[in-house]
Amino acid sequence: MLKKIFSYLLPIKIYETKSAVSKTIKVTWENGELVLDSKNTNYSYGSLQRILRLGLKKIGFEKIAAMNHVLVLGVGGGSVIKTIVDEIKFKGKITGIEIDPEIIEIANTYFKLNNINNLEIVIDDAFEFILKTKDTYDLIIVDVFEDMTMPNFLFQNFFIKRNCFLLNKDGCILFNTMILTDQESIRNENFIAECKSNELKIRTLRTVESHNELIIIEKK
Repeated sequence: MLKKIFSYLLPIKIYETKSAVSKTIKVTWENGELVLDSKNTNYSYGSLQRILRLGLKKIGFEKIAAMNHVLVLGVGGGSVIKTIVDEIKFKGKITGIEIDPEIIEIANTYFKLNNINNLEIVIDDAFEFILKTKDTYDLIIVDVFEDMTMPNFLFQNFFIKRNCFLLNKDGCILFNTMILTDQESIRNENFIAECKSNELKIRTLRTVESHNELIIIEKK
């Protein structure tokens, strides 16, 4: 409790480890809440939870609550899952894909992710998983980062087309991106242009928490 109180004055690190996949991982008390960080950025809770919550709110909490199956590509500490379960009161199935087993161990230990009964965690690469899955989904959340870097496959035409194929009618994709350079801004513009079709509606939320851009894709 004292660490939580003092964290309003300065961050208090309570755990740090190194992972072959995610490199440095830290759990810190910050402003009265536990957050999960990589070396250079927030991985879960803190600003990331606010970013994805805004995207979920734009899709509509009531709409999400009525869905049957949510897919989360890039679980991290599970902050977006906690928002879906605790705040939106989603009762359907959640499938979370995370490539780093160390991250999931931390999420279970410090953020009690394993207490969520309607959540199934799969340790797998996001790209490999969407190739193999036979399920379809009402909401797909794409939040895949390697520290501050986004893997190139996320912006490949095949990846987004495969995700759209896995969407049920009236389903949504919430894609969290980070823009730090002009080149990354152009990358997002090209990505959005490639996604445009008669069956998809695309919205963007720019400069969320300074450097993030959320892309929302709705399947008509």
